[in-house]
Amino acid sequence: MTTDHIVIIGGVAAGPKTACRLKRLAPEARVTVIDQDNLISYGGCGIPYYVSGDVSDEKELRNTSFHMTRDESFFLNAKGVEVMTRTRALAIDRKAKTVRIKNLDTEREESLSYDKLVLATGSEPFVLPIPGAELPGVYTISDLHKAIDIKEQLAKGLVGRAVVIGGGAIGIEMAEAFTDLWGVETSLIEFMPQLLPNILDKPFADMVATHMREHGVKIHLNEAAQSIEADDHGRARKVVTANREIETDIVVMAAGVRPRSRLALEAGLQVSKFGIVVNDHLQTSDPDIYAAGDCIEITHLVTGKKSLAPMGSLANREGRIVADNLAGLTSTFEGWIGSFIMKAFEICAGGTGLSLQAAKAEGFDADAVISAQSDRAHFFPEQSVIPLQMVFDRKSRRVLGIQGFGPMGDAVLARIDAAAALIAKGGTIDDFSKLEMAYAPPFATALDALNATANIADNKAADRLRTVAIDDFMVWMNEPDTRPDWLALDIRHPAETKAFTEKFGDRWLAIPYIEIRNRYREIPTDRKMIIICDAGTRSFETQCVLDHQGLKSLVLGGGFNCVRRIGAAWWPS
Repeated sequence: MTTDHIVIIGGVAAGPKTACRLKRLAPEARVTVIDQDNLISYGGCGIPYYVSGDVSDEKELRNTSFHMTRDESFFLNAKGVEVMTRTRALAIDRKAKTVRIKNLDTEREESLSYDKLVLATGSEPFVLPIPGAELPGVYTISDLHKAIDIKEQLAKGLVGRAVVIGGGAIGIEMAEAFTDLWGVETSLIEFMPQLLPNILDKPFADMVATHMREHGVKIHLNEAAQSIEADDHGRARKVVTANREIETDIVVMAAGVRPRSRLALEAGLQVSKFGIVVNDHLQTSDPDIYAAGDCIEITHLVTGKKSLAPMGSLANREGRIVADNLAGLTSTFEGWIGSFIMKAFEICAGGTGLSLQAAKAEGFDADAVISAQSDRAHFFPEQSVIPLQMVFDRKSRRVLGIQGFGPMGDAVLARIDAAAALIAKGGTIDDFSKLEMAYAPPFATALDALNATANIADNKAADRLRTVAIDDFMVWMNEPDTRPDWLALDIRHPAETKAFTEKFGDRWLAIPYIEIRNRYREIPTDRKMIIICDAGTRSFETQCVLDHQGLKSLVLGGGFNCVRRIGAAWWPS
């Protein structure tokens, strides 16, 4: 146990978690939390849902599950923790073991001594270096005050048009927030060719984009905001890109975050571009100073490389580990693998580990398969299709990542969470194939969607299955001359194939799955079949039949279940 004075800088996520856990382990310790804001210990990840109206009152983001507001009085009386709000940490004197602080209301400065110091300074939004970025009416989602201001403007009817800059998770959530409840005409600008770049692979990002467009959000990809222009009153009214000018009443800049590590750097602590450097006990280069939350760099368990991981879930886990070590309980934090899930209107998308693009960039001999399995027994009334992608290393068969897309609910989340546990431990395709998953028809299929995806990966890794990437298939459908030797072999029911054979003529051959073994001789030998069904399962069986007859083929992984969700201009009406 410790009787030390523990000073914690930062009062949103990691800081309060450290303080409260420490007081449970070492009630005799004196714990002081300082924060420059007057609103502390709130669920920052819930800000878009407060703006959207899903969370009606900002206090709900600051309340406990038993409806007590986490303010200075709560922490002092319920937790035994002294909290100093509106107090900024100016400098750390490591030799004297003091923190120079300033009360932002009185302007008074003083020194606060510590025995152990915890830095939980979080992250700060990246502000694009473009003209007009500092205009009134341009917001970053950095604190609860700005969220309150945005919602007040919406409630007063002052916002009819909005522009969101940045197609990451926060940008998407804010675009939904404006559009769904408030009916605001919303445009989202992303300078990369897809939404959620470096997080999802393009087919899954395209599914998200299509769903958002169906709900009225105007999405502009491959475009960068070049400037923000003001009206006659000096308020932001127009966002300019190379391709267009978008009139607006409000701009939200969601272009990512940077670790807030300047205080640590100025104190002479080791800091990298990803944040404050810590060991696996979350100690900094000064053993009397710990750090946790968005301000630290951590190890990615798949690549072994350092990265920034601004996640509220991680900040809470890290805060607990810091408290354990301060109380004399040896505790370590190994790293993360990038698990996430997000909502966009009626769907959710999530992932864990590496995308296929990222895995290849890291030098893995990476490949991927896409499935489109039911989330529960096919005979159950509420069953839905949940496309899943498994990324794996062909040499080691290690699974590197999982992605999923589906309706709002727990189906995708359950598979992502199960995958995260295995990937963090170096799980292989075989581990996923044999993974025991809970089963009952209202919740899952007898062979779970995650197991089934692993079985597809097993076939692909062993070269029993050959696939065509959805992106390549879409290119061919739009530009058939790129692969004149390809021919679509549609094995769905004739009622489903009729519109396609009529529209695409000699590019489309329809033979029902149940008739393939008797009619394979109708298939031309000088063309490569792109076998199409709804999910890909029947297509693989058909490929096995064609292989036996010496006919060349590729399977469209995920089938038309995925293509429908991506959307295609060529789809027969």
